[in-house]
Parts: sequence; structure tokens; C-alpha cells
Amino acid sequence: MSALGSTLVVAAMSTGLDAIRDDPLAALLAGVAILASAVALGVVLRRWTTHLRTLRAQLLVVTTSGVLVAAVAAWLLADLMILDADQLGPALVVLGLTAVIAGVVVAVASTTLGRAAHQLEAAVHRIEAGDRRPEPPLLRNDELGRVSLAIAGLTARLAALEAEQAALDAERAHMLSSISHDLRSPLAALNAALEVLVDGVATDPDRYLRSMQADADALAGLIDDFFLLARIDGGRLDLDLATVDLSECCDEAIEALAPSALARGIHLKLDAADHVHVRGNARALGRVVRNLVDNAIRHAPAGSTVHVAVTHDGRPIVSVVDEGEGFPDAFAEQAFERWTRADASRNRETGGAGLGLAIARGLVVAHGGRIWIDPPPGGRVAFEIPAA
Repeated sequence: MSALGSTLVVAAMSTGLDAIRDDPLAALLAGVAILASAVALGVVLRRWTTHLRTLRAQLLVVTTSGVLVAAVAAWLLADLMILDADQLGPALVVLGLTAVIAGVVVAVASTTLGRAAHQLEAAVHRIEAGDRRPEPPLLRNDELGRVSLAIAGLTARLAALEAEQAALDAERAHMLSSISHDLRSPLAALNAALEVLVDGVATDPDRYLRSMQADADALAGLIDDFFLLARIDGGRLDLDLATVDLSECCDEAIEALAPSALARGIHLKLDAADHVHVRGNARALGRVVRNLVDNAIRHAPAGSTVHVAVTHDGRPIVSVVDEGEGFPDAFAEQAFERWTRADASRNRETGGAGLGLAIARGLVVAHGGRIWIDPPPGGRVAFEIPAA
């Protein structure tokens, strides 16, 4: 077969050169016609093969069509006397055998191609059905392999986004539940006091008015905390920094909370080094200390002492320790998260809205510092701020 093919090629070249020399215009027209036919067939195949269901069928159609174009070109060359008519038959036989061999090769070689396409199709259907289990990508260096890697990355990203969305939904539901609970209690108390006053059955109106003022102050404090936390989370907290005496901030915070501590039978004690200067905002740092001390007062046993210490052993540190049981081990890891409280019942006597420590962390981080809880025993809450 190779000898026949070689003979046909040599004979065709010799005859073709003679024909081109005798009639170059006809040869040019034949070449243009063959090229135009090939282009036209390529355009038709590009549109028609998209309707076939498998890549193997597309490859077979394209290969067979290429051989048919070659056969038509041989016939045209023979008709224009560029190819000897006696050589047309053997040339067509060779093209036919070439088509058969090419079809077999394509059918065998395209097996892995079809299998890879089916795997990609199955992977897409799994993603569509909500299956986010990772699948090993196809070990191919071609476009299908890259598509497989992209699908694997897409699956992992979708799984991460869905997990993040689920966490956000859970946090949102918890936040709404917490807000509604923490707002409902003072509102209910206000409504009850108003009803008593309106009905004229209050034996001590001043006591009810004082209670209403306390509930109104609690509502105002909650709303302030909500807005402050929103500014912290949104990165919109603008702090005017200056040189601040941390010991003085702690002393002012303790003085402000002294009446609350006295009402609960708690003694506040401050151990502070003189003039521990940091670069910060006095109001924000005072808020941090008040939140920590207020939290300690709520959980300290009656008759005990809450110790506040300010040290400067290389770095300014403020620590708050009460004589209570400390934070539960499971809660200590999430104590600085929003809306978290050790008391799940959200009793107003044992805690606020679960925002105090979260706000304290946000303000400390905004100063470039850090805040932490020491592991038990002890349960000290402390934070540090860069020195001035």
C-alpha cells in the first residue's frame, strides 16, 4: 500500500506540474474552488455538529467530512486534467481506506474524551442538585482538564459560601431574638408602670417614675450599644487619639460604677501604677474598663471584691478579676462574640444584652491592642494598649 501511495504521489506531482504549466488559470481556479469548498464545509460542520450528542460523533463526522473533501478535490483535479484520470480510481481507493482507518483511530482514541465529557456533565448535575461533596478533578492537560479543575474550585467555593450564609442566617436569627428579648423586658416594665399611673392606683408614684426612668435609661443604653457595635463592625469608628493616662481612665470608671457595686455589696479596688500613658481615646478606653468592671460586678458574689490593676511592665496592661466562679470553659472561647452570654436565659439581673465584651474587644482592637481571658482558675480579663 505504501508503494502504491508513493507511486500515486510521484505520478500526481509530475502530471500536476505539467497541467499547471499548461493552464495556470485553471489550476488557480481549481485551488480556489477546493479551498472555498473546504471553508464552506467547515462552516456547515461548525454549526451542524453542535446538535450531535457526543464528542465522538462530532470527531467522526469531522474526520469523514475531511476525507470527502479530499475525494471531491481529487475528482475536481482529474476533471481539470491536473490529475491523470487513470490515477483517480486508485486515489479514491486510498482515500476510502484512509477514511476507514481514520474512523477507527478516532473511535478508539476518543473513548477517554467521551468519558471525560460524561464525568463533567455528571459533576454539573450534582452541583445543580445541591451536592457539594468534592470530586477529584480529571487528570488531563487539555481544556477538559482545566474545566474539571474549575468545577472542583466552584464546588468548594459554593460549599464555603453556603456554610458562610448558613452561619450568617443563624447569627441574624440569634441577633433578632436577642434584640427583641432585650428590648421587650424594659418596654414591658414601662408599659406596666404607665398603666398603674394612668389608672391612678399607684400608692407611690415617685417609685414608679424612678422605675420608668431606669427602664428608659436601659433602652437608651441598648440603642447606643447597637449603634456603637454597628460602627465598629462597619469600620466607621473614628477615634481622636491623644496621650491618655490609663490609670486615670480606670479610676474614673471605678468611680462611675461605685454606686452600682455598692448596691450589690461589691467592693471595688484599684491597684494602678502612676501615670501609665498610652496613645488612645480617653472616652473609648473608659468605656472598655467600665464594660469589664460592670461585667465583673454582675458575676461577683455579694461581699466580695473586684480587683482592677494597671501595670506597665514593658507594656501597659489593665486586668479585672472578681472573686466569682469565672467564665465557664466552653463560654470563655466565645465570650467576646456578639450576643453571647453565659446565662442563656438572658436574665437582666445577671447580664446585659451580651454586647459589653464584644464592644470592649472592638474598641481595644481599634486602638491596636488586644484583649483576652486567662484560663481558669482565675479567669482574669485583661487588655493591653500600645504605650504612648
